Amino acid sequence: MRAVVQRVASAAVAVADDDGEREVGRIGHGLLVLIGVDRDDGPGDVQYIAGKIRDLRVFEDQGDGGRPFDRSVGEVGGSVLLVSQFTLAADCRKGRRPSFDGAAPPEIARPLYEDIVGALRGAGLRVETGQFQATMRVSLINEGPVTLLLDSKRLF
Repeated sequence: MRAVVQRVASAAVAVADDDGEREVGRIGHGLLVLIGVDRDDGPGDVQYIAGKIRDLRVFEDQGDGGRPFDRSVGEVGGSVLLVSQFTLAADCRKGRRPSFDGAAPPEIARPLYEDIVGALRGAGLRVETGQFQATMRVSLINEGPVTLLLDSKRLF
């Protein structure tokens, strides 16, 4: 499982419908997280990614010291916007067209994605989401910028 985590001042996601675009998720200060589920992912990958999103210290301590990278999203009262993105499972090593053979099919990916949402909400975080399997427009104001890559199979 892969995740791109961005510290944001705000972020939103919209999907197209018959009446144009409809916003399905919006947060203020917090994290925008794009999630890609691989074919061989399972509950352990969910625990790893959800734990990292919950506990990553990517926010500045607003106290006297003002230390950067000292607080987690929950500690600063931030929110999480979680967006499924199967293209994170792409293999671009050969040719010019990405291969998505390693991406989990929707019947595997959706429950794992929903488990991450549940784990983060269960930890007391406010979580907004995109719409699974939809073409979405994601907008954000990145703070820093801070962008981090997580991979549950490549434990650093």
